[in-house]
Amino acid sequence: MDQAQILDAPSKYTALVAKSREMGFSMCSDMYVGTLLKTLVASKPKGNFLELGTGIGLSLSWMIKGMDGDSHSTSVDNDSELVQIASTFFKEDSRVKLICADAGEWLESYEGKPFDLIFADAWPGKYSHLDGTLALLKVGGFYIIDDMIRQPNWPAGHEEKAKELIQELERREDITITKMNWSTGLIVAVKLK
Repeated sequence: MDQAQILDAPSKYTALVAKSREMGFSMCSDMYVGTLLKTLVASKPKGNFLELGTGIGLSLSWMIKGMDGDSHSTSVDNDSELVQIASTFFKEDSRVKLICADAGEWLESYEGKPFDLIFADAWPGKYSHLDGTLALLKVGGFYIIDDMIRQPNWPAGHEEKAKELIQELERREDITITKMNWSTGLIVAVKLK
């Protein structure tokens, strides 16, 4: 099996990668994370999905690839330039809503339907606002985080934060988790109650 042979990349993926390189944007999610997101999203027909940390939209493109015609995805990022760029790629897809806001404030004020999958790729929803984020997840829904293996761009002290987060997720009784020493290091959780 050759996991590097990915035959079903999103149609916009190559253009998004090129735009990332052109901008010097180096915080892109890994392609393998994208394929996993696509597969998990596809398991939730008519799903409602949330991404915290849009970036340039690479992960979002994979999530959209897995969505059916009756699904919806909301992606939140606090960088207006990145949200504007992502919107040029996804503006014609009525299933996608891009929001430029502080994700922590957005999480605190959200009053909509719960989510079938939350990909927390930003500080809020991962290192802060964890309880509130998991409260927005449906029972049986997926909570996904990446970059849990030491990354070269981590600032001093971040490794301890990651270890503390893993310990917190391991202690929780409202989720069950799988830690994956794969790609950039993932945790896949499912809400139990």
